[in-house]
Amino acid sequence: MRNLSLQTKIIILSMSLILFVTVFFGGIVIYNEVGDTKGNVGTRALETAIGISVMPSVVEAMDDGNPEDTIQPIAEYMRKQVGAEFIVVGNIDGIRYSHPNPTKIGKAMVGGDNERALLNAEFYTSEAKGSLGPSLRGKAPIFDGNGNVVGLVSVGYLLEDVQQIIVQKSLELLKFVLLALILGVIGSILLAKNIRKETMGLEPREIAAMYRDREALLSSIVEGVVAIDNRGRITEINQSAERMLGLTQAVINSDIAEVLPHSRMKEALQPDKVMRNEEMLIGDKVLIINRTQIMHKNEIVGAVSTFREKTDIQEVLETLSEIQQYSEGLRAQTHEYSNKLYAISGLLQLEQKDEAIELIQQETKIHENQTKYMLDHIKDKKVQAILLGKMGKASENKVELLIDENSSLEELPEHFDIAKLIHILGNLIDNAIEEVVQQPVKEVSFFVTDLGRDLVIEVEDKGRGIQAEHMEDLFKLGFSTKVGKKDRGYGLAIVQQAVEQLQGTIEVSSELKKGTVFTVFLPK
Repeated sequence: MRNLSLQTKIIILSMSLILFVTVFFGGIVIYNEVGDTKGNVGTRALETAIGISVMPSVVEAMDDGNPEDTIQPIAEYMRKQVGAEFIVVGNIDGIRYSHPNPTKIGKAMVGGDNERALLNAEFYTSEAKGSLGPSLRGKAPIFDGNGNVVGLVSVGYLLEDVQQIIVQKSLELLKFVLLALILGVIGSILLAKNIRKETMGLEPREIAAMYRDREALLSSIVEGVVAIDNRGRITEINQSAERMLGLTQAVINSDIAEVLPHSRMKEALQPDKVMRNEEMLIGDKVLIINRTQIMHKNEIVGAVSTFREKTDIQEVLETLSEIQQYSEGLRAQTHEYSNKLYAISGLLQLEQKDEAIELIQQETKIHENQTKYMLDHIKDKKVQAILLGKMGKASENKVELLIDENSSLEELPEHFDIAKLIHILGNLIDNAIEEVVQQPVKEVSFFVTDLGRDLVIEVEDKGRGIQAEHMEDLFKLGFSTKVGKKDRGYGLAIVQQAVEQLQGTIEVSSELKKGTVFTVFLPK
């Protein structure tokens, strides 16, 4: 059965069910029909017997010398009228006065079922084997004028004839059974075809596999996914969408306009209303949304929307920007050191060894001043890599990035992954560098320590400072104090998000025209 198609299964099961039901109820009907037929024939036989037993001519003939002369014609006439196999009238001793076969008149009745009528004066039906074969009989006693039993009337129908009647009725019933079975088969085939059409020709196992794959796919998608039908009711929502929008699976079958009134998803149910990479504020989140229509036979039957938080996309862009900056910094350092190596090579070729040595020592001294404290006291390779890149960027911008000599850092725990460190250190140092580029004092100070229970990071600039009214909005998405620049207001929001993911806190202290200090506390 596992390998059969859905259509075949439906036809087989429907036919089996219809056949079982028709046979079962047909058997009940035939069983009842047998009882009813026998009951009707027995009733007819008994009523005929009673009618003959009370006929005055029959009662009076019982006292005649030759009662058969009167009774035989009456019995035969009545037998032909009612279609009975025999009508036998007998006296108190069971001697026949009538019979379909005249030669048996005057002989004793057979069957052994006359006692109840002759001895007890009962009216009844019985089954017995007589001279003509097994028969269904109606028995009625004959009473004289004093109420004494003087004989009986026996009206019989052969059981063979009764069975033929039953068979004939059963055959008529069988026609209806076969008709019901044929209609059931046709209905099963039409039902199977309709179901197959509704399931697009897919078998149940294929649908189940597709459902499992779809659930796994939706669960693995980082983007939020929300789907609606052509009435605007939610039909699907994945785990990412639940997390971003604060919803649960309970919203399935709810109206999208009630659940997310600002999503504008119903617009996608109109022709030519596809959305690509558009920003939308839903709740307190800025989302990058894509919408497309679900089509079936050139009709719009629903819509699906995928979206991500803009901060997530900005994180990727920031990471790519950091990598690009590292690359540009390395390229600048390569160019700078190439020039110095050419100068040293030239001095050596001119046999100016003292000048070459002096240039090497001077460069070594500069390098040691920049990296000595970092290499000696900051032992985590990830932080070293980030700071080396930022030193290159600061050098390009003519900014001095100072590593506090009191900094101290061992290897960080594994949960401090490189992406979060880049977001925190990279954005804070970049903001500080940008802030002091146009200032007279182009200095940025960096301090880090893991003494105690927290990792403490401090970035200080000698910039303009932050106005008090801007302090509350400093970490809000899209807010920036840098006027006239696009794509701003994401750096500090990303920093705060990374800090919160590491279960830490961030503090800001600022003084106008003196600078700003950002301090981050991350539990180890």
